[in-house]
Amino acid sequence: MIQFNCEQCGRTISVKDKHAGKHGKCPECGGVFVVPAESSSSEVQCQNCGQKINVPKTYAGKQVKCPTCKFVVAIPRTLESSAEPGVVRFACPTCRHQIDEPESSRGKLIPCPHCDSFVAVPSLQSSALKNEAPNEPEKEVDESEEQFERLQIGSIREFKQPPNAVTRRKLPWIFDIFLFPTSMSGMSVLAIVVFTRFFFRVTVLYLGETARVFLPCLAPFGLMVGIGIFVRIALYMYLCWYLCECIRGSAEGGVRAVETKGYNPGLGEMFGHTIKIGFCFLLYLGPSTIYLIETKNKDAIFWSLFALGLTFLPMSFLGIAIYETWRGLNPFLLIGSIFSTFLPYLAMTLIFIGVGILHVQHMPDKETPHLTFFATWFVGVYLVMVLAHLLGWFYHRYEEKLNWDV
Repeated sequence: MIQFNCEQCGRTISVKDKHAGKHGKCPECGGVFVVPAESSSSEVQCQNCGQKINVPKTYAGKQVKCPTCKFVVAIPRTLESSAEPGVVRFACPTCRHQIDEPESSRGKLIPCPHCDSFVAVPSLQSSALKNEAPNEPEKEVDESEEQFERLQIGSIREFKQPPNAVTRRKLPWIFDIFLFPTSMSGMSVLAIVVFTRFFFRVTVLYLGETARVFLPCLAPFGLMVGIGIFVRIALYMYLCWYLCECIRGSAEGGVRAVETKGYNPGLGEMFGHTIKIGFCFLLYLGPSTIYLIETKNKDAIFWSLFALGLTFLPMSFLGIAIYETWRGLNPFLLIGSIFSTFLPYLAMTLIFIGVGILHVQHMPDKETPHLTFFATWFVGVYLVMVLAHLLGWFYHRYEEKLNWDV
């Protein structure tokens, strides 16, 4: 494994050795990075509790706080590999040079070989305290998941845990997948999209009816129609971006909608995702839509075109979300991926077709009552988020069979 830190936010990232030299996207801040040929981080040991801390090599000579006991740890000016067995490796708090001492020196005061100041060798007191509590098993800390803010001059770096991504299902998967949107960010996005859409619909319809009997209301009616169009476009763009984030989060093993607190996508990023998803819809559902508009008849031909389009649509969405480029629409890639995962993909496609048929049959129109419109819109967006989770989890489950060079 190659371990390194994002240059923009400091998050520690671990990737397989085979990805050296490739480009990637930081899961924390979205910044683009190039995977180095070797690890750019190293291990130091807390002098107070003995906890091993993973820090980037660029922090040599600086200070950090231990994530376990909050003790200020001086990083050696020269970071090397972990100490040999039977050797205690730590940093002098005065000159910050690295010191290696035998295990027998733990808890003793020794002179620093670099600056002659006396320094205490880390003791095993914290380990002994843990051993006295057999009912509380020791938890292994994965320092590769630790991240920290950039160190400013005269300040101390505080270690932080990454966002709490839920990766274990509480219920059988067939039921748990429907809980995917219930994270804080998922419900927030759902509420914003549904209530905003509902508000503008009710307002525009009310002003339109009023303008028919009271002409001065025509101006605010036109204004709300214009604002509503822009708001609807913005909502759809944000929803497309968030659905792609949900797919990628699920592809990494997440079972709840991704948290986006503190990160606001740019207009270009949202527009790019919207264009790609819109092209997928046009390519695969365009024929059935055009047929429906021309004939106004949902006959066997329409449902055949609709089902055929939905057969390729899920894999296209997955390719767009994972690759984040037009490469995800490569027909050879899509067809090969469908055949390599034929049976599980067929089962997932049937779910997509079922939800699609349900949506077409209950699509609201201008005559739909407000409460029915609200309920239909809410259930529709909720199910779309569940489908995004299914797509991402499909990639997580069959990544080796897909064999995408992402």
